[in-house]
Amino acid sequence: MPQKTTKPKTPNAINAIFISTDYADKNGDWHVSHSPWKADQISKVLTKNGIIPITLAEVGCGAGEILNQLSLKYPEAQFTGYEVSPHAYKMCQSRKKDTLTFHHADLTQTKLKTPYDVLTCIDVFEHVEDYLGFIKALKPKAKHKVFHIPLDLNVNTVLRAKPIQATRESVGHLHYYTRETALETLKYCGYKIIDEAYTEAYWDRPSSTFRGKLIKPFRKLAFILNPHLAVRLMGGCSLIVLAE
Repeated sequence: MPQKTTKPKTPNAINAIFISTDYADKNGDWHVSHSPWKADQISKVLTKNGIIPITLAEVGCGAGEILNQLSLKYPEAQFTGYEVSPHAYKMCQSRKKDTLTFHHADLTQTKLKTPYDVLTCIDVFEHVEDYLGFIKALKPKAKHKVFHIPLDLNVNTVLRAKPIQATRESVGHLHYYTRETALETLKYCGYKIIDEAYTEAYWDRPSSTFRGKLIKPFRKLAFILNPHLAVRLMGGCSLIVLAE
């Protein structure tokens, strides 16, 4: 897809830790191990809504492994990744192929001749200082958008405080959401919500602590009985949203 890309010059919009070495030092693999699971969540919501992309782009594509996984699911499609971090962009290069290209560029400042069929924004806008301006700027870039949003705010994290502090220190979250505030944010920015669902990361992945292993069955049972209440009280999920 012909386009004019704009190489990011300053970290005005996104948390500066992505431009410096701070994030790379703390998260050396750029969460590549989570990429197959995230690609599965994206393909599930697209399949559920009858969407087969021919062109798909990802903003804040990190090391590019989510796109690489999606390219295996949709071999006829063309994939494009946009990444402002020089460290992550360097990691993308090993994943380039005929159907997958990458740009060290800010998609919000990139002029497209034709919008993409699908744009994915996976765990990104919670890092962006002007998150409302960022979300609004993405709207004309594709017909359909898939957002994956961490739900950091719940009774557990507010009472304990440390989990929220940890997400800021380790992965640079600047904003924190509940399901309701995440959806209202997208609506405020002019999006129409087509579909949304929890992604049950807490029990899809192995628990790393004894406490986590101990309470995991109780959290899962609570989610089965009343998912909205369980997530408000104990968290453990992110939100995937398909929007126009």
